[in-house]
Amino acid sequence: MMKNVGMISLGCAKNRVDSEEVLSYFVRNGYNLVSDPNLADIIVVNTCGFIESAKQEALDTIFSTLKLHKITVVIGCLVERYYDELVKEIPEVDLFVKIEDYPRFGELLAPVLKNNKLSGEIEKDKRILTTPSQQAYLQISDGCNNFCAFCAIPYIRGRFHSFPFELIKKEIKDLSETGIKEIIIISQNTSVYGKDLDGDINICSVLRECLKYEQFKFIRLLYLYPDMITDEFIQLYKDEPRLTPYFDVPIQHANDRLLKLMRRHGDKALLENLFRKLREVPNAVLRTTLIVGFPTETEEDVQELKQFIIDNPFDHLGVFKYSNEEGTAAYALKEQIDPEVKQARYDLLMKTQAGISFKLNQRHIGETMEAVITGYDPENYCYSGICYLFAPDDIDGQIYIYSSERELEIGEVVKVKVVNAGAYDLDAEVISQ
Repeated sequence: MMKNVGMISLGCAKNRVDSEEVLSYFVRNGYNLVSDPNLADIIVVNTCGFIESAKQEALDTIFSTLKLHKITVVIGCLVERYYDELVKEIPEVDLFVKIEDYPRFGELLAPVLKNNKLSGEIEKDKRILTTPSQQAYLQISDGCNNFCAFCAIPYIRGRFHSFPFELIKKEIKDLSETGIKEIIIISQNTSVYGKDLDGDINICSVLRECLKYEQFKFIRLLYLYPDMITDEFIQLYKDEPRLTPYFDVPIQHANDRLLKLMRRHGDKALLENLFRKLREVPNAVLRTTLIVGFPTETEEDVQELKQFIIDNPFDHLGVFKYSNEEGTAAYALKEQIDPEVKQARYDLLMKTQAGISFKLNQRHIGETMEAVITGYDPENYCYSGICYLFAPDDIDGQIYIYSSERELEIGEVVKVKVVNAGAYDLDAEVISQ
């Protein structure tokens, strides 16, 4: 029986959690996990299918993996979206598994591995963590009901559904016992957790459950839909300083006409009022994502968006170039924007944000804060760490920590003082304790 399994996980943090559940399934069935694909007998590729660039990355990864001549299993969003085409066009792949078929994973896998002893299922509360040892994600729901005009997620992941609160409570407890210092709460839309559950359960219930565990030095929450952020939620952050005051609120645009065409809820005035409220939370960190090049977008619309981020500065900001995705409401819209124009608008907003981020980061010079040590870079003689300002993904920068008096240990909680700031990253020194 083949023993070694390797995983290549593409896309977002939600996909990573799926990968961790799949890895757990293999381990529970007696397989070994390897990080080097050359040592694997089986390679699982978990794909993203959200936008064109992600789809291309997934296809490139599949073809690269096939060159290794291993048993290749491909799962994830790309498979859910293009299953029939993939089976037809890439017959060299041993098995494609759609997301909707994850409950039958073992049944589908057994003939490929010639192993009829596979047992159990992929389960939400059984994972092999692949994040750095001090961090872990907690996925609380899946799917989405918003059907934004540009987004294929509801067609891939299905309708919004909260995971049972008792399951979430168990996962929080289990994660607290692993020794992690940061728990990162995620879903397609964390704002509305619990709306489909019985009882008075909502996202505040999840946050209060996390607060029960002193082990969590950082309790971070991502992917908040703007018009669903309640006053109760904001007040909880004001009342509970242990909650990491980090607000990730994708807005996509600030022009009312485009927001309506995108099928977003709310308007520019709602966004301005929301961010005013969020800034009332002590040490609030604001992050957003934008889309440029949506059909019919004009230069005037982009200038309005630029002015919005100047007037409502974000600590962190990411920009997507609109990807015309089949099956979405915007797919058939006329007046598609030329790719070169999209790139110019992307460059304009990123340049603007670089100046904003630099100015905001400069304000942190001299600030003292708590950090958790996550690694060491011997070439630059500095440590990596977790602090309240940065989420662990490609949008934010990071903090570099220097200690001249002693070596620091991974997982150690230290007080640091920010001594330098660039457009994205901070340098800090350990304060003697």
